[in-house]
Amino acid sequence: MKKIGILIRYENELQEKQNFRERFEEAQAMGIDCCQLCFPEGVGYTEEVAEKINAAVLSTGFEISLLWAGWTGANDPVWNFTKGPTHLGIVPMAYRAQRVKQLQEASEFALKIGVKDIATHVGFIPENMTDPAYVPLVEELKELCALYASRDQNFLFETGQETPVTLLRTIEKIGLNNAFINFDTANLILYGKGNSVDAVRVFGKYVRNTHIKDGVYPTDGMSLGREVKVGEGLANFPALIAILDEAGYEGPYTIEREIAGEAQKKDIRETVVYLRELFKKIEEKK
Repeated sequence: MKKIGILIRYENELQEKQNFRERFEEAQAMGIDCCQLCFPEGVGYTEEVAEKINAAVLSTGFEISLLWAGWTGANDPVWNFTKGPTHLGIVPMAYRAQRVKQLQEASEFALKIGVKDIATHVGFIPENMTDPAYVPLVEELKELCALYASRDQNFLFETGQETPVTLLRTIEKIGLNNAFINFDTANLILYGKGNSVDAVRVFGKYVRNTHIKDGVYPTDGMSLGREVKVGEGLANFPALIAILDEAGYEGPYTIEREIAGEAQKKDIRETVVYLRELFKKIEEKK
């Protein structure tokens, strides 16, 4: 049976007041099976937080499929085409050492909560493999993946800022068997890097988790495309899920909706129903 997941974010401003059990129970009530636990700023990796998460998992039986590890270091980490290449991920040398350290800390924290898959945005990986910045980046990623492998963990690239072929090439260059993909079904579209269906044909065997999200392409050269509710954009989920099946994907379908409040909850509930119906139709065709 296919699992449906959701992102649950660690809110740094709440710190010890966060109620993970309440968040897990709310997700279960929405028909959700598991979550990616997201630490967007790469902070909060404390013993106290780990104990709270473990207690919440024990009391609810809710599964954490992945730790999404963010980072700090830029005053204005804008997710766009202008500042993005020099601000996002571990590609920019100005932030690399600090953010690699944070990804190492994420690995240590994942051990404490029993999670073996860790994902992040690496940044705008150079498309040109002869770019002088490319080889040092790959070597840094290889060292990070080796550290994760020593702890029986997997490193997942979240898609978005690079073309599917660039991502495939980078995983091949790393050459270790614990480098995988957290496939965001909208980001390739939002960044104008490709369409989701064809992307799976390029790197499908490396997909280990997902962000089920939808969107439309950019309409100018300076701004990202626009996220929309699942089923209203260009991700083509009927074809996408069928092709993921063909590629042997067995991980969760983790819903991400980047709006807030009751509108977000409503869209998530409706997406759960939408996905269950798609899963049923795909099974009936087999």
